[in-house]
Amino acid sequence: MPDKHTAGSPSAAPGRGAGGRRAPRNLHPLAWWTWALALATAASRTTNPLLLLLVLAVLGYVVTARRTEAPWARGFTYYLWVALTVVAIRVVFRCVFATGITPHDHLLFSLPHIPTPAWYAGIQIGGPVSLEATLSAAFDGLRLACLICCIGAANTLANPKRALRVLPGALYELGVAVTVSLSVAPQLVQSVQRVARARRLRAGQRKGVRALRSIVVPVLEDALERSLHLAAAMDSRGYGRSGTASRRSRRLTGALMLLGMCGLCAGVYGLLDGTAPAALGLPAFLAGAVLSVAGLLLGGRRVRRTTYRPDRWRAAEWGVAGCGVVAAVLLFATVGYDATDLNPSLYPLTWPALPLVPVLALLLAGTAGIVSPPPGRTPGSAAVPEPRPATRPGGAAGTGTRSDRTTSEVST
Repeated sequence: MPDKHTAGSPSAAPGRGAGGRRAPRNLHPLAWWTWALALATAASRTTNPLLLLLVLAVLGYVVTARRTEAPWARGFTYYLWVALTVVAIRVVFRCVFATGITPHDHLLFSLPHIPTPAWYAGIQIGGPVSLEATLSAAFDGLRLACLICCIGAANTLANPKRALRVLPGALYELGVAVTVSLSVAPQLVQSVQRVARARRLRAGQRKGVRALRSIVVPVLEDALERSLHLAAAMDSRGYGRSGTASRRSRRLTGALMLLGMCGLCAGVYGLLDGTAPAALGLPAFLAGAVLSVAGLLLGGRRVRRTTYRPDRWRAAEWGVAGCGVVAAVLLFATVGYDATDLNPSLYPLTWPALPLVPVLALLLAGTAGIVSPPPGRTPGSAAVPEPRPATRPGGAAGTGTRSDRTTSEVST
């Protein structure tokens, strides 16, 4: 029977839930990857520690606000630990292999000096460690840490397996390899979480380095088992088949792609180098792009595939991708601020400036957590309550119990 309260009510707007709120849905994976790569491009532009810390804050906010409940989406913390390790290694190497110490540096301490042969000139092992050299290494390491966290955010927010469906047909095999490689980190995070949970249930007492063996061995075994299952599943679904293309068609596709990539590389080199000939710049780049597109179109004919429920590119995807791209463009344009604020000098040692335009650009990238809709529920992330069995007037369970449970399981 229809409800009289809702029968006459107007239907909700598309993309809106009850009360005017946006309906939860999973954003297009390429939108998150575009946003993350654009933010990584912006972070690679600067060594200002204040801006780099702002990049990390933006990543943390967006990941916290828009990650799903899937087990692989909880691995951003591990990327943060990897980034911290990279910064520590960079600083340690800079202190051990001391180079470029000037008389005006502020010395912190001195390490034992190890003599090096003549052919190893220019780098000394040990010696005085200055504050300027340590800060320079920390800033470079922090920039690399931001790049790692950007990739980690993309892996956390977007499902890389869904991105395989939108690749061109000519890049099908390459896309499979890239998808499998990008899935390694989330699967390792999931394996570590599962092993740690099993150790807690078994009351494991070992901690720290002593627990490393009891964690690494099961994780490696689980990774190997997952790889074998993935290979068997891909083989059963026809991955890696040669298709109906002839040998001549495959050779022509390879030649077009190879010439196109060479043209793109030559064109980029000509555009970046002012002393290069004029024909090596934009003409070579356009010719390489045309050859690459021709190779993609020709190679896409031999792969035929269908897509069930394709991902739609809507206004939210444009907003998320645009936030990251605009932030990268503003940091590369250097309009409205001094370019030296992006890479502060340590000589003399002063507090780094905080330019307004880059700050606003990074805050604009952080609005992706507001522009994007709430994430949808991932199958298997939450337990579906089992329906209560229908009872007859006498109190006995009816025959609809098994059918109701089966219907619920199928719909889930």
